[in-house]
Amino acid sequence: MTHGFIRAVAGAALALTAALGASAPAFAQGKEIRIAHVYSRTGPLEAYGKQTQTGLLMGLDYATGGTMTVAGRKLVVIEKDDQGKPDVGKSLLATAYGDDKADIAVGPSSSGVALALLPVAEEYKKILLVEPAVADSITGDKWNKYIFRTGRNSSQDAISNAVALDKPGTVIATLAQDYAFGRDGVKAFKDAIKKAKVVHEEYLPTTTTDFTAGAQRLIDKLKDQPGRKVIFIIWAGAGNPFKIADLDLKRYGIEIATGGNILPAMAAYKSLPGMEGATYYYFGIPKNPVNEWLVANHYKQFKAPPDFFTAGGMSAGIAIVEALKKTAGDTGTNKLIKAMEGMSFETPKGRMTFRAEDHQAMQSMYHFKIKVDPAFAWGVPELVREIKPEEMSIPIRNKR
Repeated sequence: MTHGFIRAVAGAALALTAALGASAPAFAQGKEIRIAHVYSRTGPLEAYGKQTQTGLLMGLDYATGGTMTVAGRKLVVIEKDDQGKPDVGKSLLATAYGDDKADIAVGPSSSGVALALLPVAEEYKKILLVEPAVADSITGDKWNKYIFRTGRNSSQDAISNAVALDKPGTVIATLAQDYAFGRDGVKAFKDAIKKAKVVHEEYLPTTTTDFTAGAQRLIDKLKDQPGRKVIFIIWAGAGNPFKIADLDLKRYGIEIATGGNILPAMAAYKSLPGMEGATYYYFGIPKNPVNEWLVANHYKQFKAPPDFFTAGGMSAGIAIVEALKKTAGDTGTNKLIKAMEGMSFETPKGRMTFRAEDHQAMQSMYHFKIKVDPAFAWGVPELVREIKPEEMSIPIRNKR
């Protein structure tokens, strides 16, 4: 009888354990949350990648109040160097989701790499938060439901720059890199231009260092045009297309215009006082508590201001933590998607919102004019005005 009683108690205990197990959440409380960061630690966009990494860690730190935990689960970042190569990035992301058991991934720096990563996220049914790759096609025709983006897209760049340049009587020629970032950027810019006229598109290899031949073609297309003449530059990474200013463009009445960039690249803007454009971020522009924290802590850590992609990395880190807070630490992909669609969160740029239709973060851009200040090694973008998300009609291009 004693044995029977013990067996009965043991059976009841097992049944109770099974019942509790069934109702317990699918994730184990206290088990770490693994975030893979696939980015250009080396390669042509190394500077962008390093800033994003710094920003991502600062964002996770800020949003968790320095604990690096959400709902009792520790956040762990796994770093992967894609070297700016699509095939390398693709295999690293598969390894991160598969072998490293990453719950979510962030990156990459290059649009070419990003396009190779999208199908991997779909195959593993895990979220890829794109930061900072820009090509429209990422949240456009190549998109799938696992893709979110805190980085701005080509249309946001283009429409905000069109605000600065799209005036009647203005004639524009574009100079861009010959890959997804450059071509998507020019297409979006042309779509956004309503009053000015685009008369020529010049595409050069990403490795270009001598811009003379391309510049000559641009000059030939513009020099005899009436009205205001502008070369609009869309360029990322190595090479300095602003060298074309040395070809005495003023002789033909030709100006240069471009968007914002990282601080070392903006050293070239010092020779272009008064140049107008629109930027994604400059540390001195947004006035909000998150940006104040970022600037103060970045100066404390690195004795320098945060740069263009540091703000983006921080936005990605904040977005992840806010989503995990909404799911109470549950990393189930469908729960995260539900939490993130339409989610608003505060970033160094102010409020961002993931648009439900394509998961692109709607965000402010900044119309600037370059001022030369001897205290800075770069041309300082002075705010003309903030272009708010509701002022920009960003097309939904994903055919969802």
